[in-house]
Amino acid sequence: MKIRTLAVGLMAGALVLTACGKEGSPTDSGQQAQTAEQNVTVAGSPTFDKMKAAGKAIIGVKEDQPGLGYKDPTTNTYTGFDIEIAKLVAAKLGFGADKVEYKPVPSAGREQAISNGDVNYYVGTYTINDKRKQQISFAGPYFVAGQGLLVKKDNTDITSKETLKGKKVCSVTGSTPIQNVREKGYTEPENIVELQNYSQCVTQLDTGQVQAVTTDDAILKGYAAQEQEKFKLVGEPFSKEPYGIGLPKDDKALRDKVNDILQASFDDGTWQKIYDNTLGKSGSPAQKPALERY
Repeated sequence: MKIRTLAVGLMAGALVLTACGKEGSPTDSGQQAQTAEQNVTVAGSPTFDKMKAAGKAIIGVKEDQPGLGYKDPTTNTYTGFDIEIAKLVAAKLGFGADKVEYKPVPSAGREQAISNGDVNYYVGTYTINDKRKQQISFAGPYFVAGQGLLVKKDNTDITSKETLKGKKVCSVTGSTPIQNVREKGYTEPENIVELQNYSQCVTQLDTGQVQAVTTDDAILKGYAAQEQEKFKLVGEPFSKEPYGIGLPKDDKALRDKVNDILQASFDDGTWQKIYDNTLGKSGSPAQKPALERY
């Protein structure tokens, strides 16, 4: 399996609901279209006022995470669980798919992009923590991830982190998950493999060069979903990573509105449908999280 297959296979396998169109403003396929609300107001929100004046929602996203936030370079199509959550929020704020601009922002630039107003909000495996709350605010969480393990479908030796001894384990260079494996001694130092991206790790898993890949289980679910006959997640998550929607720090009005949108999606089944059609394809269930209102 070539590395590119892991990315292109996401679209070919129809893992997620497709949002086709020009870069930054895709239109919805209609399969699970989110209809824009009419006459929405968010009193006291400067961010919402800015969106209304611009006539569009500018959403910060990831573009390199299959199943979560992925952009196909040939069609400029954005797909994934995070993309669908971002689209849902935009629709409930009154912005249909044709009024949405997705702006890829790497992890290191997220707080600055939000604080500078380069994006109106950010949806992209963004863990809520106290340090980040000093610069921005969060709605959510809309998902709680944890460090997980991806193995081959027919692997019966690895069932949890406690069974990694003697097994080669791969993750991204310098990542928290691989540091956790090393510091906790889950496998021997010589069995730790660090590569530049997760696609390379999954390729080595497929060819038998490593026996497990570790990172946030949400990311691993994306790979398992697009290659359902090859891979599976095993064991219980062994960390807690609550994913939130990043917002400007002092815009409480918009944060409260987005939390209300998320809660409604939990209650009416929309969140579950989005999950089932994206990360749920991995065969791994997920529970709706409890919102953090502050």
